[in-house]
Amino acid sequence: MLFSSYEFIFLFLPISFLVYFYLNKKKLTTASKSWLITSSLFFYSWWNISYLPLILGSIIVNYLLTARMIRLTGDQPFFSKKITFISGLIFNIALLSYFKYMDFFIENTNIVLGTDTPALHLALPLAISFFTLQQIAFLIDSYEGLVKEKNILDYTIFVTFFPQLIAGPIVHHKEMMPQFKRIRNKVKHRCNISLGLFIFSIGLFKKVVIADTFAIWANAGFDSSATLNFIDAWSASLSYTFQLYFDFSGYTDMAIGAALLFNIHLPQNFNSPYKATGMIDFWKRWHITLTNFITTYIYTPIIRSFSPLTFHKAMLGTLITFLIAGLWHGASWMFIIFGGLHGLGIVINQYWKKRKIKLHKVVAWLITFNFINVTFVFFRAENWEGAMHVLNGMISIHSIQTPDNIQVFIYPIIAFALLLLTKNTHQLMGQFKASKKIGYLTFACFALSLLQLNNLMISSNHSEFLYFNF
Repeated sequence: MLFSSYEFIFLFLPISFLVYFYLNKKKLTTASKSWLITSSLFFYSWWNISYLPLILGSIIVNYLLTARMIRLTGDQPFFSKKITFISGLIFNIALLSYFKYMDFFIENTNIVLGTDTPALHLALPLAISFFTLQQIAFLIDSYEGLVKEKNILDYTIFVTFFPQLIAGPIVHHKEMMPQFKRIRNKVKHRCNISLGLFIFSIGLFKKVVIADTFAIWANAGFDSSATLNFIDAWSASLSYTFQLYFDFSGYTDMAIGAALLFNIHLPQNFNSPYKATGMIDFWKRWHITLTNFITTYIYTPIIRSFSPLTFHKAMLGTLITFLIAGLWHGASWMFIIFGGLHGLGIVINQYWKKRKIKLHKVVAWLITFNFINVTFVFFRAENWEGAMHVLNGMISIHSIQTPDNIQVFIYPIIAFALLLLTKNTHQLMGQFKASKKIGYLTFACFALSLLQLNNLMISSNHSEFLYFNF
């Protein structure tokens, strides 16, 4: 069930909302929690109910392990708590590795050793990367004594809350559960409803009207064209760069908007990343919750292992961290290359800053954006040959031809204008005041999105969110 589907918009979301607040109004708190959990698990199971035992098993094991760590305090031996913590890490990493990376491991082992082990052809369970990361963060925070959760219903809500379950934002227990427990959040708030519908409609517009339009050209360039001339190659790469942003940003906006209906504020995940003037700046703006996770739980432990720590060692830690972050996105060498390139970009950016070299802001932006655009070719391509197919076209100046479709020029210009000249969602939320103007804008975004959604469904061009694959 997609956020951008009729089933979600007109059935699942309103029913979940109305029943939740009705139960809270009747002071049936446990029933309202149970309803929200049931709704979220139903939402998760919509794609494939066979995934349900996996997420339930993951929740139960992690909850029992963290509950044991809470009990192992005071006079209890520290070693037992540490063993419990390590067991939890092994469980989560093993679960993710088996379902997401086992075939990749088998394939590469066969190449290196010349063996012929058959692949398992495991289907990637929906959202496993996100709910596993979220629970690893909770496990670490529990071990360090930063959070405690003794209620299985509250822990399950934290993991399964449907607006952010499938593709984030990645949330922390300490920023989520106080909101669920707050008494005033158990009644409907008109301001949150207005803001939630506004942000949800903007996200729906981003996904259906913008991202899915760029997807048609990106797919044509990456998947369909036998040869790509200069214009076609740049059209394909830019189309995917814009598709990826508007698709994932649109999902995040819809997640934030849907959560606001329940009086829950999810963290910001994007801050105009294509305005970045350096790779350090980019990763402070792009998928912010993932950046915070890899900084806190991957990069920091890596550099702590270096003794003594030097600037050069810290840069090595950065490169290792981004190789891991690239692999997190998917079991493919293309994602590892993508992560390595971004890690290298940040390392160069750090050395650049250390030498206090300054570029004009426009030049810095041009270098940064084009670097991002080129590296996203590896992010999108199925293999090395596919990436080279597009990149070779992008440097084939001799193959410039007049495009048949003028939209190849018009739509990227519109996309640049939206990204560089307009306020982002976070800024709009900060300045939000319910008014007739906002109401008209919300209705316009919503209505145009539904019209485009109908067209996409007729032409079979409506697609899942890209981060569902990660």
